[in-house]
Amino acid sequence: MKDLRREYTQSILENEHLLADPVEQFQEWFRQCVEGGVQEPNCMVLSTVSPDGKPSSRVVLLKEIKDSGFVFFTNYNSRKSVEMERQPAVSLLFFWESMERQVRIEGKAVKIPESESDEYFYSRPLLSQIGAMVSPQSKVIHDRSELENELQNVLENHVPVKRPAHWGGFIVQPDYFEFWQGRENRLHDRFAYTLSSSNWLVARLAP
Repeated sequence: MKDLRREYTQSILENEHLLADPVEQFQEWFRQCVEGGVQEPNCMVLSTVSPDGKPSSRVVLLKEIKDSGFVFFTNYNSRKSVEMERQPAVSLLFFWESMERQVRIEGKAVKIPESESDEYFYSRPLLSQIGAMVSPQSKVIHDRSELENELQNVLENHVPVKRPAHWGGFIVQPDYFEFWQGRENRLHDRFAYTLSSSNWLVARLAP
């Protein structure tokens, strides 16, 4: 592993490249990822903290960017949801390897309105809807057949498909962003946006 290394040479990041609003800056980088053919650019690492201070991380999919934050969906009975209910401070991490870019976001996770969860749930493919109904996310199960049998039961018995009360969205309301652009010699470009009295303060960080 010690010999695994590469130089980052694709781009640079300077103050004059940055937009005043970090959400708009994120949207611009995201647009470039989509146009550049990055696979699943909406994959993000969500990190939460348990009541006894133990962190945990997992990959989830970003589904909407709003002026007020970043929306994703999950089972409200899952470990991550339980932890966010008790400690809403979370972080998000996007790493776009082919673009040599990384974005870190910190903020507060809160549930979105049920109407918005309904709207997204019913826009999903039918089998994805049923999957959300039958999966007791994060709970111990004997084997995969339990899930497959439940799915078949819904299909064969024409069980009404509706959004479970335990499934819906969260929005991460950010108060900190960090944009990272890989550079040569490990002298990467890093800029932090910190929310202060409704204003975003921008500072360059050493790599």
